[in-house]
Amino acid sequence: MKQFVDLHLRPNLDETKTIENIISKASELGYSMVGVSLPKNVKQSTRHLLKRYCDNCNLGFVTRVDLNPKSPHELLKNLREIRRKFEIVAVNCTTKPIARQAAKDQRVDLLVFPSINPRERFFDAAEGKLSSKANAALEIEMTPIIKFQGVPRVRYISCLRKELSIANKFRVPIVICSGAPDRSQLRGPHDFASLAILFGMDSTSAIRAISLEPCSIVKRNRRKLDSGYVAQGIHVLRRGKI
Repeated sequence: MKQFVDLHLRPNLDETKTIENIISKASELGYSMVGVSLPKNVKQSTRHLLKRYCDNCNLGFVTRVDLNPKSPHELLKNLREIRRKFEIVAVNCTTKPIARQAAKDQRVDLLVFPSINPRERFFDAAEGKLSSKANAALEIEMTPIIKFQGVPRVRYISCLRKELSIANKFRVPIVICSGAPDRSQLRGPHDFASLAILFGMDSTSAIRAISLEPCSIVKRNRRKLDSGYVAQGIHVLRRGKI
């Protein structure tokens, strides 16, 4: 049985009712695990609250941070500070230099292009080649397809078609997320998979992008964050007495 995952819920963390509602809705729609976007300096009490809400709904809780660096140097600084504090690290690639740095850094899990303006989306062939080597995934956010209409929606879908083609060429993993701020913009995993046809994904690839791919990233990072992790393929099984 497939585990469906939405790695990008972004409710207002000051509104506990909104948090409770969106988590409850995700469970009703058939998700097994959700990632919630948290600030770099998130309080431990907030983590515990989110974990409790997810536990009450039988959902796995994934901690996620969305970095918004103003320069490649700031991105590197942020990554040094937070990589071991969150299970998922996403980078909003708002300039080409930031996108290039994020794509080649193995500490980055998800490349996010928040603008719907084609000139402000920087996932090109060079980006695809770099991210393929670093094993970073391209995040496709579905909320704009639901939220926008007319020209903005067409423009966004056109961007996704182009980026999907590049990602497939370089075998870059695709992760479909909602990016929903509240329950009204959430949809079920099969609904998102159907919408993905609009930008050229077949149903099998779309289901994989909302199940196997995000699950693999979470599993990989939890293994790395384990106290017994030493390096790729090396784990401490038992510590001897000194």
